[in-house]
Amino acid sequence: MKNKKILLVSAVTFLMSLNSYAQNDAAELAKKLANPVASLISVPFQNNMDHGIGTLKGSRYVLNIQPVIPISLSKKMNLITRWIVPIVSQHNITGYGKTQSGLGDAVISGFLSPKNSKNGFTWGAGPVILLPIGGAGLTADQFGIGPSIVALKQTGGWTYGGLVNQIWGSGKGLSQFYINPFVAYNWKTGAGITAQLDWTHSWNTGKSNVFLIPMFSGLTSFGKQKVSLSVGPKFNIAAPGDVKSKFGIRAGLSLIFPK
Repeated sequence: MKNKKILLVSAVTFLMSLNSYAQNDAAELAKKLANPVASLISVPFQNNMDHGIGTLKGSRYVLNIQPVIPISLSKKMNLITRWIVPIVSQHNITGYGKTQSGLGDAVISGFLSPKNSKNGFTWGAGPVILLPIGGAGLTADQFGIGPSIVALKQTGGWTYGGLVNQIWGSGKGLSQFYINPFVAYNWKTGAGITAQLDWTHSWNTGKSNVFLIPMFSGLTSFGKQKVSLSVGPKFNIAAPGDVKSKFGIRAGLSLIFPK
């Protein structure tokens, strides 16, 4: 645990130091990154590491590849497409000594959203689709679809809001509700701090899995490529005993393509 704390403190210190390289538009980029329906092309790579899962003390690593592509539909409306394609490696989750690796199921969202916010408030709404492309032990093994809504307010350096979706499966055993409230503050340098809940609830089992995730972030450039880096701990504050983790870390790298 001591080594984990040292690693986290070192990572946060590194992220804060990155902002000496931020450009004049760092604050605006950070503001757009905090907005799930901003008109900004980005390709986030989100790394999730969870340990001590369930009674078997399993471990799981998930790399979520999450491209965000805005499409202009008219002078007033955008379609914001968001993809989540997970690459998973887990051990001691489905049974003692058992390991699964490969693709997980993909989640695709499309948000109709106004191009211009009103008094800092903006929203997006559209469908969310579950594609069962995951391998054995990593898939719901059925197609899913449902509605997704996001709403947020931005004022000064603050961003706060939430995303909600509901997925119904084409077969039995899948009716899943997800809510993601978030609050973020970004300084003019582009550095930021975020707190969010990842709350998933299964209507079929009546069980929820809830993570509290505080994150530190910073902006920098690798050559001409603008990049956002982030890191923070994951606290599994509520979950059934067979899936609850004792410790987790989330670290992200986002490639940014401002217009």
